[in-house]
Amino acid sequence: MITLARDDLRSLIAEARLAPSVHNIQPTRWRQGDGVIELCGVPGRSIPVADPEWRDWRLSHGAALEGLVIALAGRGLQIGQVDIEAPRSLSPATPTQTIARVKLASLDHRPASDPTGTRVSWRGAFRPMDGAANAALDRLATACNDLVLVREAPAILNAAKLGDRAGLFFLRDVAHRRELLEWLRLARSHAGYQRDGLNAEAMTLSAIEAWGAGLVLGPLFALLDRVGLAAPLVAEHAKTKSAAAIVLFHRPKGEDAFVSGRAFYRAWLEIERQGLKGCPMSVLADWSVARDALAALHQVPADRRIISVFRIGRPKGAPKLAHARLPVDELLV
Repeated sequence: MITLARDDLRSLIAEARLAPSVHNIQPTRWRQGDGVIELCGVPGRSIPVADPEWRDWRLSHGAALEGLVIALAGRGLQIGQVDIEAPRSLSPATPTQTIARVKLASLDHRPASDPTGTRVSWRGAFRPMDGAANAALDRLATACNDLVLVREAPAILNAAKLGDRAGLFFLRDVAHRRELLEWLRLARSHAGYQRDGLNAEAMTLSAIEAWGAGLVLGPLFALLDRVGLAAPLVAEHAKTKSAAAIVLFHRPKGEDAFVSGRAFYRAWLEIERQGLKGCPMSVLADWSVARDALAALHQVPADRRIISVFRIGRPKGAPKLAHARLPVDELLV
């Protein structure tokens, strides 16, 4: 039975917290007991309007567990056993829930390090395609069986247009838009700017652009939508069509989202390992119209479900590698 000293546990969690979570809500907490580390979830850190089935919430916890696995491997340790709690009905008012319990074991060999520190969402445009980008896509296509790469320019343009339709579909829902705004950190004065949510820097927005985004997504949206201006103001097709590829991340239908989350993080790290940056286009996976269209068009197997969609490529600019994360002591319960 392996039990970690508190400082060792803090060091592990400092690395594990770099895992992605939906809207960077960081719902995962950690607790160590008798030879067991418990992964716990805070239902109050959720997006119940956009994620009514709590799939993305559980996916975020799965990514966090994979982050722990990666951190453990660097210290000659691994997870010897994982006991996953069955999903249950939740609401934001539900107390903190245990999601999984893990026991540690020794690791015979240490694998190559993973690029967790450089993995960030790139929400800007991408550089033009060239031989190096094509070679990176070729490597990625053979490195992960959970990915379908859409590489033809007309198909990328189609996905870009579909993404704008999907985005507008959700933004026209007042509750959805309000929930999104709750997790945006558009001004540096926001108390959570470097702690959680999506800040202006992560979205590659200048101060003026961030101020404008707050108006467009907030009090002016309904008026702008009525006169036909909302769609072009929130459109991202210019960035999307500059991508080297659109990536469809798919997993078996019916799979626990917690398990999918572990694979999701690994897939994103594989994109990073190939020298590419990615930006999730969650609206394409969340809107059934878009998800079904992409699955049919690009021959995703019938027994698989698209879990997430990325636009990927080599960034046109220098990504900021800062991660807005909660302090480690707030993640230990």
